[in-house]
Amino acid sequence: MRNRSKARGFSAAVLAAFALAGCTDSASTAPAAPEQTAPVIVPGGPGGESRTAQPGETPGPAAAGPSAADVRFAESMIPHHRQALEMSALVADRTQTPSIRALADRIATSQGPEIAVMSDWLTRLGRAVPAHGHKGDMPGMAALEEMNRLRGLRGAEFNRYFLELMITHHQGALGMAADEMKNGTDQGMRRIAKDVYHGQNIEIARMKNLSG
Repeated sequence: MRNRSKARGFSAAVLAAFALAGCTDSASTAPAAPEQTAPVIVPGGPGGESRTAQPGETPGPAAAGPSAADVRFAESMIPHHRQALEMSALVADRTQTPSIRALADRIATSQGPEIAVMSDWLTRLGRAVPAHGHKGDMPGMAALEEMNRLRGLRGAEFNRYFLELMITHHQGALGMAADEMKNGTDQGMRRIAKDVYHGQNIEIARMKNLSG
């Protein structure tokens, strides 16, 4: 009888030990409570407001801040776009060709707002917005003499020269946009560069068809 009591006592002790071990393992494998961290602020694009990042969200390139490449892109593309608008503004009084007039409208519709965004972005950085002017050393920019010649043409001659100058102008913008996509860090400037690169590639193809 005494041996049976000892066996029952030993079994109870073993079961208690296993139960205790189970509780310990369960507690050790339970997920830790999430740490309290400070909110991450994600800057908005040019003209936009900042916001708080969602849980698990990794801030994009805009969080790195603007680089010299971003500033160079904006300061160069603003006068580059302005000349495209200046050339497009000549179309209405110099040709009745629907395809040329539609092209000029598309250029004005896309590049005007981009100038406004880049100008606002530079202003908020404390940088001066580039003044108007013709910079012959900028890729694709028409010289003053070429612009004056374009102003003096009408009809079919205007169409041909307008397309010639604008194709060259767009090709210059592609190189500027490619440099920004490669070296820029600001999300807003990189987005504009991508729009310029893809949009103007399409327009170059259209203009080559029109000039052929």
